[in-house]
Amino acid sequence: MISLKKFFKILGPGVVTGAADDDPSGIATYSQTGAQFGYGQLWTALFMLPFQAAVQEACARIGAVTGKGIAAVVKEHFSKKILYGLVILVLVANTINIGADIGAMAAAANLIIPINFVFLTFFFTALVLTLEIFTSYKVYANILKWLCLSLFAYPVTVFIIHAPWGTLLKSTLIPHFEFSFQFLFIITGVLGTTISPYMFFWQASEEVEEEKADNLIGWDKKPRIGRFFIRNLRIDNFMGMLFSEVGTWAIIVVAATVLNAHGITNIATSADAAKALEPLVQTFPNAGFLAKLLFATGIIGLGLLAVPVLAGSASYALSEALSWKEGLSLKLKQAHGFYGVITIATLIGLLINFIGIDPIKALVYAAVINGVVAVPLIFIIALTAKNKKIMGDYKSGLLSNTLVWLTFIGMGTAAIAMFLTFGRN
Repeated sequence: MISLKKFFKILGPGVVTGAADDDPSGIATYSQTGAQFGYGQLWTALFMLPFQAAVQEACARIGAVTGKGIAAVVKEHFSKKILYGLVILVLVANTINIGADIGAMAAAANLIIPINFVFLTFFFTALVLTLEIFTSYKVYANILKWLCLSLFAYPVTVFIIHAPWGTLLKSTLIPHFEFSFQFLFIITGVLGTTISPYMFFWQASEEVEEEKADNLIGWDKKPRIGRFFIRNLRIDNFMGMLFSEVGTWAIIVVAATVLNAHGITNIATSADAAKALEPLVQTFPNAGFLAKLLFATGIIGLGLLAVPVLAGSASYALSEALSWKEGLSLKLKQAHGFYGVITIATLIGLLINFIGIDPIKALVYAAVINGVVAVPLIFIIALTAKNKKIMGDYKSGLLSNTLVWLTFIGMGTAAIAMFLTFGRN
C-alpha cells in the first residue's frame, strides 16, 4: 500500500502532461462542442480515458526504458523519411498550437485588462520564453500548478448549475454520432486536443529528464530502472490522464447546460466562453466580471504551462533528430540549438496571431490539426512500444497493445470521415 506522501512524490511528468492537455485549445474545443451539440459528445470524456492513458503510458515507457526521447528512438530504428516526416508534423502542429494559445491568453487577459491585444501577445511571448530559458522547468511548473487549480472552476460549476443528472449519465455512457461535417470536425478536434502529438514527445523526454535528475542513467547511457519504477510511472500517467478527462467532462457539461440550453450554440469570442462560468459567481453583484476573471485566470495559467510544453516537445523532437544537445536541465550556453528551436517556434507561433484568424477559432483549428497529425504518430508509437528489440522485458502487453492500436483506428476513422463529409451540412 502506498502512503499519501509517497503517492504525491510519485506524481511528475504524467500529471504535468495531463494538466497541459487541458490547455486553452482544449478549453475552447470542449466549450464549443458543449455549446454546439449539448451533451451529444459528452461520452468522449469517458471513452477516451483508457485510450489516452494507454498511448501516453506507451510513450512514457519508451522514454523510461530506452533513456531517449521518441524522435531519438525513431532515428535509431526507423528510416530517415519516417523520422523527418514525424518531426515536420510535430513542428507544424505545435507551432500552430503555440500561436493559438498565445492569442487565447491575450484575448482572455483583454477581458479584464483594457490593454491592446498586440501588446498582450508580445508580453506573454516574452514571459514564456524568459521563464522557459532562464528558469528551471520544475520550479516553473510547480508555480504554475497553482494557477491550474482554476480549472476546478468547471467541476465546481457542475454542482451549482441545475444539470439534468439522468441525462448526463446517459450521455456519458452511451455514445452518440452524427454523420455530418460539423459533428465530425469538432469530434476530431476533441480527440486531437486530448490525445495530442506534443504530449507524446513531451512525456517520453521528461521521463528521461527525471532519470537524469535521479542519477538513474548508467555510464553506458542506459537507464537503471526496475518494475517499481514502471509501476510508479503508470500511476503518475493514469492520474494525469484522469485529471485531464475530469476537466474535459466538466467543461462540456457546463458549456452544454449554461450556453447550449440558452441558445448560445457558437462560441465566437473569449467573452462567449467565459459566460459558461457565470453561474459559479451569480451570487455576486458583478457576476459577469468575476466569470471573466475566473475564465481568464484559467486560460492564462494553463496557457503559460502548455506553451512551454508545446515548444519544448517540438525542440526535443528536432534536437534528437539532428543529434543536438537537448534538455531543459541544460543551460542556454550548453544547448543553443535546443533553446533556439524553442525560441523560433514560439516566435512563429506569435506571428500566426496577425494573419486575421479569431483566437477562439484558431484554438479549435489547432485541435483538429492535432487530431489528424496524431494518427501516423500513434502508428509508430504502437510499433515501437511492442518491439522486443527496443523495449526488452518492458514491451507492450496484450492490453496496452490493443488499446493503442484501437486508438490509431478510432482517430484515423474520425479524420477520414471528417474529410469525406467536407462540404456537407
